Amino acid sequence: MIGATSEKHVVVVVWDGMRPDFVSEQNTPTLWKLARSGVVFQNNHSVYPSATIVNGTAIVTGDYPSHDGILANHAYRADIDGRKSIDVESFPAVRKGDELSAGKYVNVPTIAELLHARGEKTAIATAKTVGLLFDRHGDSHHGQDIFAGESVSPDDNDSILKLLGPFPPADRAASRDAWTTKALTDFLWKDGVPKFSLLWLSEPDDTEHKTAPGAPPALAAIKSSDENLARMLAALDIHGARSTTDVLVVSDHGFSTITHEIELPKILNTAGFDAVTEFSGDPKPGQIMLAGNGGTVLFYVIGHDAAITRRLVEFLQQTDFAGVIFAREALEGIFTLEQAKIDNPSAADVVMAFRWTDDKNKFGAPGMIDADWLRAAGKGTHATLSRFDMHNTLIAAGPDFAAGLTSKAPSGNVDVTPTILAILGINPPSKMDGRVLSEALKDAQRPKSETQTLETSRKFSAGTWRQHLTISKAGDTIYLDEGNGRFER
Repeated sequence: MIGATSEKHVVVVVWDGMRPDFVSEQNTPTLWKLARSGVVFQNNHSVYPSATIVNGTAIVTGDYPSHDGILANHAYRADIDGRKSIDVESFPAVRKGDELSAGKYVNVPTIAELLHARGEKTAIATAKTVGLLFDRHGDSHHGQDIFAGESVSPDDNDSILKLLGPFPPADRAASRDAWTTKALTDFLWKDGVPKFSLLWLSEPDDTEHKTAPGAPPALAAIKSSDENLARMLAALDIHGARSTTDVLVVSDHGFSTITHEIELPKILNTAGFDAVTEFSGDPKPGQIMLAGNGGTVLFYVIGHDAAITRRLVEFLQQTDFAGVIFAREALEGIFTLEQAKIDNPSAADVVMAFRWTDDKNKFGAPGMIDADWLRAAGKGTHATLSRFDMHNTLIAAGPDFAAGLTSKAPSGNVDVTPTILAILGINPPSKMDGRVLSEALKDAQRPKSETQTLETSRKFSAGTWRQHLTISKAGDTIYLDEGNGRFER
């Protein structure tokens, strides 16, 4: 036992893309056992778009995209790159974004930053580059971080390489996860477990993108994440910290199988729009920049031309692939960006989630969607408003959580940070969008909750467009359950 301690700790473990319906004694024996000793959140929600970087930021800030500023995995920010969309978590984008915003690229503090301000130590290890957004300022005195095989502190890289060897290549996701887990337990925790730790595993997301939910390789990827969870829990035992540590296992989003890949650039240009995925010269007023995010597409109308925006919306409403459409301004038959919690000065003019069904794929997993031109039919992706994308995994166990509880109250990724801060006795500097999951803590109090469905429609000469958005509310916090649409001829 390494230095047994009575200090309180919290560890968050993210299984990227883990659907809650795949948690079972057979698939995930370690997680199953942890769930039996803690709380299963049966009605947990991603934020929309149900994508990795968006939800990773929501998990560590407790805020929706409209407040934290990270609106999609791939977005067009003309101030950062005027020619094409950016990967919002890439080092150049983050650094340029912070330079332009006086350090407010992520517009609110992360949990790591809040703890550092109080002199507390943190450790973050992510198998993906998403981790940069969690602790991008490199406060090495309080925070030790390893993102996709590299430390924010260059001085540590040689030591990590000597201990663990090189970070495995991109086509070996399970090996990357095992390497990252060991980096947390054997390197970042070598002198003890800090107040807060986060471990981000890339599976089963990586494999499900290449195969599909329920495919044998995807089930093997789930098992690999379970094995890494077991290694992390064993390390807590070695440090004598298991009894003083709350562990939260969460996924960023769910997953679906692609029915059709939609060639939107070609479709829009055939319909008379000037739509591009990269500008060949200076952008021209009226052009449309497309940013694909799998199950959601962002449309940026250069110059915010109202007539072109309206014509684009009317075109999408009459297609056979649109699910739910949002726009900056209220237009007939759609919802506003504010209703999806994705309104922001840098937001797209129009956002469309592809249509989905609850049909099953060839492996028996329900949830089929259309997706953007960067994907392939038969494989997996996410980011729609399908309930299979929007409902995700959250299980928590430890000294502050009730034992053997299944909570049916609405909860979400935005609730993770408020709950951790409450456990650690820290008041956030400002109100967060998420809430404290009081119903899961000892002496639980179930919040008052309600669900409502918003509906809107628009008539055309050839038929009627209808779309809906189902929303749950617990206390003051709003969760998007699912949404879909259809053009009825």
